[in-house]
Amino acid sequence: MKIATLATLAALAAATASAQTVQTLALPGDSPLVSFRILFNTGAASDPAGKEGAAALTAAMLSRGGSAEKTYDQIIEAMFPMATSVGAQVDKEMTVFTGETHRDNLDAYYAILRGMLLEPGWRPEDFQRLKDEQLNGLRLELRSSNEEELGKELLQTEIYGPKHPYGHPDIGTGSGIESLTLDDVKAFYAANYRRGNVTVALAGGYPQEFLDKVAADFAVLPEGAPSAVEIPAPARVKKLNVRIVQKETRSTLISLGFPIDVNRAKPDWPALKVAQSYFGQHRSSKGRLFQRIRAIRGMNYGDYAYIEYFPHGMFQFQPDPNLGRQRQIFEMWIRPVTPENGLFALKLALFELHGLVEQGLSEEDFDSTKLFLSKFVNLLTQTQTLELGYALDSKYYGLPPFNGWFKEKLAGLTTEQVNEAIRKHLRSTDLNVVVITADAQGFAKALRSGAAAKPVYASPPPADVLEEDKAVAAYKLELGSVEIVPADKVFE
Repeated sequence: MKIATLATLAALAAATASAQTVQTLALPGDSPLVSFRILFNTGAASDPAGKEGAAALTAAMLSRGGSAEKTYDQIIEAMFPMATSVGAQVDKEMTVFTGETHRDNLDAYYAILRGMLLEPGWRPEDFQRLKDEQLNGLRLELRSSNEEELGKELLQTEIYGPKHPYGHPDIGTGSGIESLTLDDVKAFYAANYRRGNVTVALAGGYPQEFLDKVAADFAVLPEGAPSAVEIPAPARVKKLNVRIVQKETRSTLISLGFPIDVNRAKPDWPALKVAQSYFGQHRSSKGRLFQRIRAIRGMNYGDYAYIEYFPHGMFQFQPDPNLGRQRQIFEMWIRPVTPENGLFALKLALFELHGLVEQGLSEEDFDSTKLFLSKFVNLLTQTQTLELGYALDSKYYGLPPFNGWFKEKLAGLTTEQVNEAIRKHLRSTDLNVVVITADAQGFAKALRSGAAAKPVYASPPPADVLEEDKAVAAYKLELGSVEIVPADKVFE
């Protein structure tokens, strides 16, 4: 009986210890800086129906709303001499809090960070301030002042649809944000910020006992994890489904794409990454889209393609880590063109996509793109905090460290494997198109007419390009739905 009792107590102790365990990810080094990434596997996909924006507002309350001990102004004042801060990023399935400090300030900085995340202040005045900022971020910054990001975000929601967990922007909707109360935010925190879905990640010159202390501190979070959110594949649309946003703007902007059954964990991802880089490497003149639309024809500032979500692309050259998703889309971003070239630019983008699907990459294109990516990957993890972020993403996708893994996959790829991935996963029909333009009715009329789209040039391109323009102008668009929506109704 005594032995059985001891065994039972030992089992209970082991279960308790397991329940208290917080996942950690450690990249110790010699740097005097210590980088923090506190990742919760929750995000906008977990927003309650009618409360779209709850995840974003909760993260804002934690990172910019003060702790129980300190107001946000006091936190800013305390962090100023440390030259540091706390950042937050919210996506569909991930919310990450980031910070970096010199190890001389490690204890002082962490004491503030711990208070912010584990003992939030929940002050009504902070809530109202941040709620107002979130509404302004949606209605003024995104919808009124940034047509390019608006088009890209609307494409995502068009592809997934309003009832899908990915079917609204991470920032939320106008009605969703307006409906949020402080109690809603507290409830989201209680339900989603739990011990079973947090990973404490540290990099730099910290002592091992410090990591143990942080893990023990975060073990005060409630046990367990929120229920998993089902992320179904979105329905495939038929033909071209075009949503035209009527907005007073001097340019015409285009985003188009479709869902792909490939994320970083899938075997075809490295091959598809080569295809995407060749076709439309972000902010690079090497991509075919850039060459055919901007370099040769001078129609706009740039044209790019993606196989992973890449927000804020107009402000940065590389994507942020910790945007891990079960579902991804293939996306083309056609930056602003003059209104008279809007329809031609859409046809040209689809013409080039059709060519990619039909012809794939040549050996020369494959070799040059593979060489480029083998070096470019180093930029993605060039800092300590980026390396830490990619390490968390590799953990999410069940992969080895990203840099070495991707280089190894690149080394083993062949041209035929890339072209097979293109044929398998890409298409130039049955996709969604978002257009933002001042003359929505005129664009819709020209689109429905089926008439050839003639480009307008300030200076004519070479004769061979003008000859190709005839084929582009005559390129047939198989239209599905064509709808017009006023800008002030988007994301409401």
